[in-house]
Amino acid sequence: STLNPRIITGAEIEEMSDPARLKALVEFCARNLVDHPDLVHVDERVTGQTAVLTLRVGPTDLGKVIGREGKTAHALRTLLSAAASAEDRRAVLEIAD
Repeated sequence: STLNPRIITGAEIEEMSDPARLKALVEFCARNLVDHPDLVHVDERVTGQTAVLTLRVGPTDLGKVIGREGKTAHALRTLLSAAASAEDRRAVLEIAD
């Protein structure tokens, strides 16, 4: 598979708002897991201190972001929670089918 996500620099991440950083993290991870990175899309809803990110991928890539017994999805959620807590926020990852 050809990976074509644009590489985000540290300086760009520093300039992003908190929810945009979390969204960029999920997009980066997902694009590097799937066969069709161009079909990765992340929507975000922010309510108070909680960001709800919804990850959508191509139908053939759903298993890749969920993983065996949901281990990959759990790892993505753990990374997201750690990144959010570093900014004194909460974040929830939903994976749309």
